[in-house]
Amino acid sequence: MSQPNQPVDSSPEEVTPVAASPFPRSGTEAGIEPHELTQRATQRGSTAVTCVDYSPERIQITEVADLAEFVSHHRPEWTKVRWISVRGLTDMEVLRVLAEKYGLHPLAIEDVLSPQRPKAEDFPGEAHQPGRLFVVARGVRPTSGRLQSKQISLFLGRNTLLSFEEHDCNLFETIRARLQKPGSRIRQNDASFLLYGLLDVLIDDMFPQLENLSQRVDSLEKSMLANPTPQAFVKIRHLKHDLIELRRVAWPMRELVSDLRRDPHECLSATTQTYMRDVYDHIMVIFEMIENYRDLLSDLLDTYMSAVAQRTNAIVKVLTIISTIFVPLTFFAGVYGMNMPIPENKSEFTYPIFWAFCLSVIVGMLYWFRRKKWL
Repeated sequence: MSQPNQPVDSSPEEVTPVAASPFPRSGTEAGIEPHELTQRATQRGSTAVTCVDYSPERIQITEVADLAEFVSHHRPEWTKVRWISVRGLTDMEVLRVLAEKYGLHPLAIEDVLSPQRPKAEDFPGEAHQPGRLFVVARGVRPTSGRLQSKQISLFLGRNTLLSFEEHDCNLFETIRARLQKPGSRIRQNDASFLLYGLLDVLIDDMFPQLENLSQRVDSLEKSMLANPTPQAFVKIRHLKHDLIELRRVAWPMRELVSDLRRDPHECLSATTQTYMRDVYDHIMVIFEMIENYRDLLSDLLDTYMSAVAQRTNAIVKVLTIISTIFVPLTFFAGVYGMNMPIPENKSEFTYPIFWAFCLSVIVGMLYWFRRKKWL
C-alpha cells in the first residue's frame, strides 16, 4: 500500500522514510509503477528538466521550473519535435509526473533507475497510448582523472524524445548547440534523427578519450624505458582500468547500434536507420582501436617487467663484482691481521707494499672482467 506524501519544506535534502536500492530486490515484482516512485528515497529540487521544441524554421528552449503547469499544456502547433531532457534521477516527484504524462512502462521506469547494459526495447502502442522505443545507452566521462561510464535512458515516440541522465553527465551540450543552428540537419528531420544524434555524440566522444590514452601510453613507454620506477607500474594499472571501462561501454553499444540499424520500429524512420550505419562504422573503429591498445598495454607491461628484471640483474652484477674483488683482499687482510709473528712485519715498508699488492690485485681483476666482457 502506498504511503501518503510527506510535507514538503524548502530544504533540498528531503528524504522519504523508505530508501531504495539501485538493484532489484529478490522476491519483488518486476517493474515500478509511476505512483510507487513516491515511496522511494527522494531529493526534492535535485532534478533539472529542459524542454527543447524545434522545427526547421524555429526553436524554443525552456528551463522547466513548474513541471505540473508544463505538462498541463500541449506543445506549440509549430513544433515538429519535442525533446525533454531530464538531468538528475533523485527527485522522484519529477520522474512520477513525467512517467504518468507520457505513459512510461513500469519495466522501463525500473531500468532508468538501475544500472543496465545498453539495449533497445520495443513497447508497442495500445488503444490509449502510442508505441515507444526504449533505449539504454552509455557514454564515458573523465572523473577525478579516471574514466567512468554514464548511463543514458531514452524514450522515443513519434514526435517526442525523453532523455534521462545523471546530474553530472553533461554529455549532450554539442547537440544543444547544433540545434540552435538554423541549417542543422537534426532540425530538418524527425525525432528519431535526434536519437541518432545523441547516440552519435556518445560514441564519437570516445575518440578524444582514446587519443588521450594513446598519448599517455607513448609518454609512459618513453619514461619507463629510461627509468622503470614503481610509479610506472601504477600508471599502467590506471591505463588498463580506463581501457577496460571503454571496452565495457563499446562492446554493448556496438550490439545496440547494430540492432537499431537492422530492426524496424514504428518510431524509427528509414533516414535514421541509414545514418545508424555510420554510427556502427564509428563504433567498429573504436572497438578495433581498443583491442589494439589492449595488446599495446600488455606489451608495455611485459616491457616494464623486462626492464625491472634487467635493472635488477645489473645491480646484482655490480654487487657480485664488488664482492668478488673483496674476496682476495679479505683473505690477505685475514692472513696479515693474525696475532702472530710474521717475518714481513720487521720491515717498515711492509704496510705500503701490502696496499700496493692489494691495488694491483684489484686492477688485475677489473682488467680480467673487462676482457671477459663482464663489465
